[in-house]
Amino acid sequence: MLRGSYTARMDEKGRLKIPADFKRHLEETYKSADFYVTSLYGESVWIYPLKEWEGIEEKLNAAPSMEPAIRRFIDRVSYFGQMQQMDSQGRILIHPLLRNAAELVGDVMVMGKTKFLDIWEAEKFRQSRLDAEPYSDEDAKIVASYGI
Repeated sequence: MLRGSYTARMDEKGRLKIPADFKRHLEETYKSADFYVTSLYGESVWIYPLKEWEGIEEKLNAAPSMEPAIRRFIDRVSYFGQMQQMDSQGRILIHPLLRNAAELVGDVMVMGKTKFLDIWEAEKFRQSRLDAEPYSDEDAKIVASYGI
């Protein structure tokens, strides 16, 4: 499972060095260097092992193709998305369109989201998620309703 967060570095060519614990898990679990790199809003980068992304595609294929919400989702993840491979040094290229939209330069935050990695510029994450969306008592009740 991909959990926790680490600081990683984007190099001058736009390659992200995957933190060692995440790299080890990805190699052991998926036994593939193939990934789908995308985003929904462009504020962060999602790195999905291809096997996990194919599961999402199966669900999308089962949904009505003319459903506007499905179309909008596909439009965005296709616009920002590209297939990538992790190299032998554990780096994945983040293409310029997405890298620029997410403002990823230098040190970035790599967060495990159980089945994929979510990459953020650290201050942007703090402002847009932690400060702008505080964890409320209502959130705690909803989370508790799931037994967590």
